[in-house]
Amino acid sequence: MSHITVLIVDDETPVLKAISSVLKHEEIDAVCASNSADAFACLDRQSFDLILLDIMMPGQDGFSMLRELRSRRILTPVVLLSGREEDSAQVEGLGLGADDYMTKPFSKAVLVSKIRAIVRRTQQYAPAAASEVTLPATAQIGAFTLHFHSQTVCKNGSEIALSSKEFALLCFFMENPEVLLTKQEIFTKVWKCEITDDNSILVYIKRLRDKIEDDPSKPRYLTTVWGRGYCFYPDPS
Repeated sequence: MSHITVLIVDDETPVLKAISSVLKHEEIDAVCASNSADAFACLDRQSFDLILLDIMMPGQDGFSMLRELRSRRILTPVVLLSGREEDSAQVEGLGLGADDYMTKPFSKAVLVSKIRAIVRRTQQYAPAAASEVTLPATAQIGAFTLHFHSQTVCKNGSEIALSSKEFALLCFFMENPEVLLTKQEIFTKVWKCEITDDNSILVYIKRLRDKIEDDPSKPRYLTTVWGRGYCFYPDPS
């Protein structure tokens, strides 16, 4: 994996110092911003592999900043940080395009592991350097065309914006059309984790269906095989 650079956005100076110290110890570069305005200024100056974004901030909060990031088509993976443990906060964040959610206080080891796993997964589908073997710019199967540079998908010519994890999930399904994929296989491949989190899979399957299905309540492309897993049909009859 190439070197990792992370943008940390939090209004609490002790939190910024603590997280940046942990990342520095792990040889991960960190840039700190205490509010959304400073964060967007950092994003204008350089690119990042991942953003750690606190939800509870004065002015523009984390949810609002995440919404603006995605509306600007800034697809950098985002991990939300929050002192709120409610499922509703997690679901809202994931629904806005976050890639993961961590409740404070959290384990330093878990934070670093999540960062490395998310960046590794994102880079897996990113174009390689010109001197390396590169992925094709697009991949098409059935009604769907993946665009690797923009991490978007077109369905019958109409573009659909995806978060990095949604994109990785759809890529995995498109690599295995009409193949039953278990939750364990999906979590191991997309989340890079051996311990399956059923709730995360359910949330992301729903989000993907909301974007690719004509009628998400009656999915035709991404179907559930009850008690076993999911199956993707790129061109259902």
